[in-house]
Amino acid sequence: MALSCGVGGRSSSQAAAPGSSASAVGPGLLMEVESPGEEDYESLPTSATLGTHMMAGAVAGILEHTVMYPVDSVKTRMQSLQPDPKAQYRSVFEALKKMIQTEGFWRPLRGINVTVVGAGPAHALYFACYEKMKRSFSDIIQHGGNSHLANGMAGSLATLLHDGVMNPAEVVKQRMQMYNSPYKTVLECIRTVHRTEGMGAFYRSYSTQLTMNIPFQAIHFITYEFMQEQFNPRRQYNPSTHILSGAVAGAVAAAATTPLDVCKTLLNTQENVVLSSVNVSGHLSGMANAFRTVYQLGGVAGYFKGVQARVIYQMPSTAISWSVYEFFKYALTKRELEKGTPC
Repeated sequence: MALSCGVGGRSSSQAAAPGSSASAVGPGLLMEVESPGEEDYESLPTSATLGTHMMAGAVAGILEHTVMYPVDSVKTRMQSLQPDPKAQYRSVFEALKKMIQTEGFWRPLRGINVTVVGAGPAHALYFACYEKMKRSFSDIIQHGGNSHLANGMAGSLATLLHDGVMNPAEVVKQRMQMYNSPYKTVLECIRTVHRTEGMGAFYRSYSTQLTMNIPFQAIHFITYEFMQEQFNPRRQYNPSTHILSGAVAGAVAAAATTPLDVCKTLLNTQENVVLSSVNVSGHLSGMANAFRTVYQLGGVAGYFKGVQARVIYQMPSTAISWSVYEFFKYALTKRELEKGTPC
């Protein structure tokens, strides 16, 4: 049903003429503008509601983490610097095959339930905060225009909320994913960790996680918005551009922050062999010490250990997240418009 009344200061006559099918937005890429029976994305309200952002974000987060969860399980094991001989893998596909053959078909999905519980509210806050702060910062910095600085700042603030909710789920998830994990269920893991290590154990890696995720998300959002400017300047709902922009944003952010991820993994795992080789007694703490240790053991190349696997994991992950988020934001906003606008 085409809209016939003005919305958000823009009438339907300002949209592309009915019957037009596509317009070029970049080399080799066409974008649908409007055809009979379709609404121009730009004719929707310029600002979706908070509830819309939260609902779209929650669905996007849950789908992103569930679809990519088996790969995430493999990634957790492959990041171990001192793996069990029975849990040493040369590739993601070999690891998945070996896990299923030796530990059962459902082993790569172990712990997925706690991830679903955490990902919904974490991503709801994440996208809602990003959208709100992006507009606020853009109004200040560039008077309502698209500011890359505003996008980066908004992404950084959104990460604080996201990681605050997601960090406990990450702790439980990774303990369930490890080879020969002693925990049979998520609840058993939560109770045991709480009883033996206290509540602080669920946020032990929070500051370390932020050290990595804030620059990751800043680069991620800046790249996504930049790609949208190039291939979807009118910001229409266009699945192909959202998938492309999301994949590129994930790849760039993942590659750029791999050194931080390597250091985070070292701090989280506290590998005995590593600590012994650099004559560290007790525990290794602090990102500065981690950076020095990685350089001692692997030189500059050590900072990019696993960069290929990290990029391969992040590209589909962010592509799924953005494409699902943009779809639900569009669908929910369109539904609210049709219900609440008398035409």
